[in-house]
Amino acid sequence: MRFGLKLSCLWPSFLLWLTWSSDGGGGPAGGGVSAQPSLTEKIPLGAIFEQGTDEVQSAFKYAMLNHNLNVSSRRFELQAYVDVINTADAFKLSRLICNQFSRGVYSMLGAVSPDSFDTLHSYSNTFQMPFVTPWFPEKVLTPSSGFLDFALSMRPDYHQAIIDTIQFYGWRKIIYLYDSHDGLLRLQQIYQGLKPGNESFQVELVKRISNVSMAIEFLHTLEQIGRFENKHIVLDCPTEMAKQILIQHVRDLRLGRRTYHYLLSGLVMDDRWESEIIEFGAINITGFRIVDTNRRLVREFYDSWKRLDPQMSVGAGRESISAQAALMYDAVFVLVEAFNKILRKKPDQFRNNVQRRSQTLMVAQAAASTSMDGYNYTGGGSNGAGGSGGGGGGYAGNDSGGSSRALDCNTAKGWVNAWEHGDKISRYLRKVEIEGLTGDIKFNDDGRRVNYTLHVVEMTVNSAMVKVAEWNDDAGLQPLNAKYVRLRPHVEFEKNRTYVVTTVLEEPYIMLKKATHGEKLLGNERFEGYCKDLADLVAKELGINYELRLVKDGNYGSEKSTAHGGWDGMVGELVRKEADIAIAAMTITAERERVIDFSKPFMSLGISIMIKKPVKQTPGVFSFMNPLSQEIWVSVIFSYIGVSIVLFFVSRFSPHEWRLVQQPPQQSQSPDPHAHHEQLANQQPPGIIGGAPMSVPAPPGPPTPGAQSAAGAAALQAALSAAGNPGSSGSPSAAVNEFSVWNSFWFSLAAFMQQGCDISPRSVSGRIAAASWFFFTLILISSYTANLAAFLTVERMVTPINSPEDLAMQTEVQYGTLLHGSTWDFFRRSQIGLHNKMWEYMNARKSVFVNTYDEGIKRVRTSKGKYALLVESPKNEYVNAREPCDTMKVGRNLDTKGFGIATPLGSALKDPINLAVLKLTENAELIKLHQKWWYDKTECSIHKEASAHNELSLSNVAGIFYILIGGLLVSVFVAILEFCFRSKDSRSASSGSGMSMSMGMGRGMGMGMGLGHGAGSGSLGKANGSMMLGPSSAVPSTHTHQRSGLTDTMHAKAKLTIQASRDYDNGRVGYLNCASLQYYPPAQLSATPPDAGDALHMNAHGQV
Repeated sequence: MRFGLKLSCLWPSFLLWLTWSSDGGGGPAGGGVSAQPSLTEKIPLGAIFEQGTDEVQSAFKYAMLNHNLNVSSRRFELQAYVDVINTADAFKLSRLICNQFSRGVYSMLGAVSPDSFDTLHSYSNTFQMPFVTPWFPEKVLTPSSGFLDFALSMRPDYHQAIIDTIQFYGWRKIIYLYDSHDGLLRLQQIYQGLKPGNESFQVELVKRISNVSMAIEFLHTLEQIGRFENKHIVLDCPTEMAKQILIQHVRDLRLGRRTYHYLLSGLVMDDRWESEIIEFGAINITGFRIVDTNRRLVREFYDSWKRLDPQMSVGAGRESISAQAALMYDAVFVLVEAFNKILRKKPDQFRNNVQRRSQTLMVAQAAASTSMDGYNYTGGGSNGAGGSGGGGGGYAGNDSGGSSRALDCNTAKGWVNAWEHGDKISRYLRKVEIEGLTGDIKFNDDGRRVNYTLHVVEMTVNSAMVKVAEWNDDAGLQPLNAKYVRLRPHVEFEKNRTYVVTTVLEEPYIMLKKATHGEKLLGNERFEGYCKDLADLVAKELGINYELRLVKDGNYGSEKSTAHGGWDGMVGELVRKEADIAIAAMTITAERERVIDFSKPFMSLGISIMIKKPVKQTPGVFSFMNPLSQEIWVSVIFSYIGVSIVLFFVSRFSPHEWRLVQQPPQQSQSPDPHAHHEQLANQQPPGIIGGAPMSVPAPPGPPTPGAQSAAGAAALQAALSAAGNPGSSGSPSAAVNEFSVWNSFWFSLAAFMQQGCDISPRSVSGRIAAASWFFFTLILISSYTANLAAFLTVERMVTPINSPEDLAMQTEVQYGTLLHGSTWDFFRRSQIGLHNKMWEYMNARKSVFVNTYDEGIKRVRTSKGKYALLVESPKNEYVNAREPCDTMKVGRNLDTKGFGIATPLGSALKDPINLAVLKLTENAELIKLHQKWWYDKTECSIHKEASAHNELSLSNVAGIFYILIGGLLVSVFVAILEFCFRSKDSRSASSGSGMSMSMGMGRGMGMGMGLGHGAGSGSLGKANGSMMLGPSSAVPSTHTHQRSGLTDTMHAKAKLTIQASRDYDNGRVGYLNCASLQYYPPAQLSATPPDAGDALHMNAHGQV
């Protein structure tokens, strides 16, 4: 290695036939070149590349190969001399360029850095050597006015495209990051292209970055300044550096994602963006592409480009090419088209040059063997720059014209000999119009690219490019419709072959079909199930044939270091290309997506909980109390007690609840206390039918109205006066309140039971309390009745687990999942607290894991409710609908995922299968399949169980019968106790019953006679049970009526009392003559004189 130049190895052997031999350019024996160029005519080209441009060199080689292999249409062959440099030293580079000139090249090509470009550009213009390069630096020194620029750039100027894209997104401020002087010059060009107006933008920050770490540190500074502000970053750097910055940005938790939007200013979107790097789709990225993958020429190029060996041709072997490599590929064919134009116009244009070059090469080969087969990588050796003079001298050999001289960089005469055909070649290069990988290629007079199109694309998931706009130098930016179209080329799949579909046995997805008697099943007919029907539908949509095979190891697929390819199961067979498609209940996961491709989900599901169905709860004796909780029942009891007490006290305080009741005459001797209480209990107010112990017979015959009115008035007046004067000598009166403690409780209970009662409050306060209690009981009873039907007609099952939280909070019921399955992996990787707790429980008890789903289902059924299986919801629903119908699903799903059809990475079947699955989903075919295999074939009758719940059994209402029987028994027991106690009281009071009887009868007879005398002579009342009672002192006794000789005890037991206290208090009770059945209204009685007598009493016995 001398002068900083690197001697590289020769290019691969498949290009060795593109050689330049010593006799290759010779003609006939005379030594001349015929007017028509021969098939062996070769045009030499010089190429200089910078280190690190391997893909550009591969594209250059492949372009020359494509041209030289086209024997039928080509006029010449291309031969290249390639130098790879690793220095920007102007002196060393100059000697290398002169060495290239000494070889007799017709034109130069190269891809060098901006630092080396100025030297190469200067030599090109000085010696008029055409120079075609994939790109120009941003700042190019143009030749003086009137001189032609012999350098030609294949990359168009697209500064205006960057400006229009920024304005298209409406950015008002941008942040510009660049990595070289060329990026800063590009920013200067952007500034110069800005036009004043409302749509202009401001460059907020400019930062030069030399590595990825420096860029991330700058982004951290932006986060500290404004975390929630939108940041629009124009990133000007090479592809690999841009990829690393984006990856580190997404992985850095301190940096936001939504607030960032990157615009990659270079043509870097044509490079390969790895789909397995999910970070590219996690942030907003916009860039430019110059290679349109939808054009036919590009698709044909990709078909041959991907067949190259990437070890021999770096960057090849894939369906993508960088923009720089594509521009170099097009540069070769631009030169080819220019030489074709020249030779078509003048076939012998380069005849003298061919002869001179042949002589020069003979001298050079004799001097030093630096050439091998004519296609050489050379460097700065002893024959490099130092030998260029000698090489150049070779051109001055025996030239028939004698006018052409070789290009000599080391001339001593002070002037240079320009390339004689350089000007013509350069002018023809500017007239080239072809279609290349980068679109239509056309140049203006200044050598700038015109009439080109750029595609504005955005990055989406899996590194898919979505075109959002097109930009060309004539019309500017043209936004497209909101239709996302993948830009990768469509790959056709073969239809005339049988594809292998791998699957695994699992109900109801894939099952072995049971053959009927005498039937023999072959091929795919051996299987049935959901996935079998799905495979038939997909194959019908694609128009292909398939063979269904069971996976060898019976697994779905997980990473396994001992397995060939690192994966076992169906995933391993796809990785090893042993199968073409996998159709089974295989969950789409990120780990599997790294090694295989999945289609759109054909079934959505989640992790669910399967438990053994609990035994139905037997209704309790008091199940009728279930509609209301225990707290409500206790509250109702306390409310009942409180309302009763309030009614009692309100009735005591209100004067409207009290009334006066006349007491019977007192005995002369001290009465027995029990007999006195008995009399008080039996007394009734005046005007009440029944209740007086003695009666005076009324005069016989119906009383005349006048006499009756006079007598009734006198008696009523006497009664009122007696009531108003308790201390007078007659029967005293007492104040009575009907709402005693027991009556208050009885009233509240009757109202609560929605039954009537013989008493009711008359005061305003009492009625307010009663109305509140009525409203309370109305709502309570209505609510109770509404819920009672549901509780009595539906037999509920009490489940120990109702949700994932219940499962995680207990340890009595064990739970597990399929070992090394997708559910197992989900819990292992989940960062949610609930899932972590469940995983720690399962991982600490290895016995809870099962090897197969059948083993787990059997364990659920035999564990008596002490084991729960975490399984996918479709499997859970299917097992629950199968005999013996003893399992059930509880709670919600723990996650959401899907089953997909898997294919190997890069398979041509992926996109067609995707479209087929989407079409089947839209046509409801997948819903029909799910209905067919899950519900139409169910073995558990749901309708019969539901109909059996509608009728009540004795166990539902046994409690009310128990309460009825208990109440009746208590009632009989209390009645016996009352009879016993009352009999005892009656016997104790029997000693004084005779005297009380005679005194009562005398007082009654005296009152009867007084009444007869007051009414008129001969009008004594007949002994018919009607009488007016008053004190004996007020009315003299003239007649005596002797009653039957019954004791007071027998009289009390035989008496029938009909109480009408309410009508009496309201003044609606009159006088009723039981004998004549004639009624005297209260208005007539109100006219009774004050001395008419005491209160009215009516004998309920009458004359029996």
